[in-house]
Amino acid sequence: MNRFKHIVIKEFIHIRRDPASVFMLLMMPLVFMLIFGYAVNTEVDEINVAVLDGDRTFESRELIRSFLNSDYFKLYTNVESQEEIQHLIETGDIKTGLIIPAGFSKELNSGSSTSAEIIVDGSDPTVARTALQSANLLSKAFTMHSDLSSGINLSTNVWYNPSMKSTIFTIPGLMGLIMQNITVMLTSFSLVREREKGTIEQLIVSPIRSYELILGKMVPYILIGNIDFLITVCIGLLYFKIPLRGSFILLMILGNAFIFCSLAIGMMISTVSKNQLQAMQMTILIILPSVLLSGFVFPREAMPLPIFYAGYLIPMTYFLEILRGIIVKGVGLHIIYQQAVFLLCFSAVLLTMASIRFKRHLE
Repeated sequence: MNRFKHIVIKEFIHIRRDPASVFMLLMMPLVFMLIFGYAVNTEVDEINVAVLDGDRTFESRELIRSFLNSDYFKLYTNVESQEEIQHLIETGDIKTGLIIPAGFSKELNSGSSTSAEIIVDGSDPTVARTALQSANLLSKAFTMHSDLSSGINLSTNVWYNPSMKSTIFTIPGLMGLIMQNITVMLTSFSLVREREKGTIEQLIVSPIRSYELILGKMVPYILIGNIDFLITVCIGLLYFKIPLRGSFILLMILGNAFIFCSLAIGMMISTVSKNQLQAMQMTILIILPSVLLSGFVFPREAMPLPIFYAGYLIPMTYFLEILRGIIVKGVGLHIIYQQAVFLLCFSAVLLTMASIRFKRHLE
């Protein structure tokens, strides 16, 4: 018992000497419970909708009002053509479009059946199903509350994923998740290993500059990351039969932007961490929230606003929009260039911070 007591005391001393690791271990349950508690939510409401009112009558405005007065839809903008709706869905600004044709009121008042159309972005089946179910219920409720002898024939048009298969949504997201996990881990231990092996002193006395070291260490991992990304894309397209509607070359180019950004995250972790345990803890602290906040599993539209906006601080949020935009929607660079710019900005900021931190060690 005496020997056992001394071992326990010794271990507590080691823990006390590493307060950063203890702090992360104690904070992780708090952070994860708060983030997961708000982010894990499949009940989608306030879905952005664009309205094309070709009738512009009291009845058409009442139908629109019945949609917007519910908790399911939120007006994003009024449009003048279906092409505008298509553009807004491609950019991800809206998930649905409501089209009321000219003559809607005339047909409704004549007692004959009238029609309206709801266009839904099927790239996210969870949001699409909620939008379709809610739109059908609201159109029926409008008919009942208006005491109409004829009902509204609400035609539905699901774009990009008419069958609303979940694999078309999850497989592109899985590509991004796998690439993030691999690339961050590749570099997060890079400088830590040098420090633990004692070779960091050789780098300190060498004439090498901090940015040269960091970029030099990243180059081999960029090559490995490209090979891994190509493997995941091929498995998704060939084995899971996910249709690629956009440019394969554009997908690979923007995939490189994300690989570079993820490697920069790992390098930043490596400059901050004192040992491999801390590096692993910080990697987990970054990877797990990104699974939820990026929209990989749960729709971001269902998240509270603070959690929703926190997702914009995660690079994978932008890469998932790129992946699903190119693979599922077939969009070009003119639609997703902003996401690519954000990834490059993240990379530049993280690499600059990592270089500055390591420069202090070199000096």
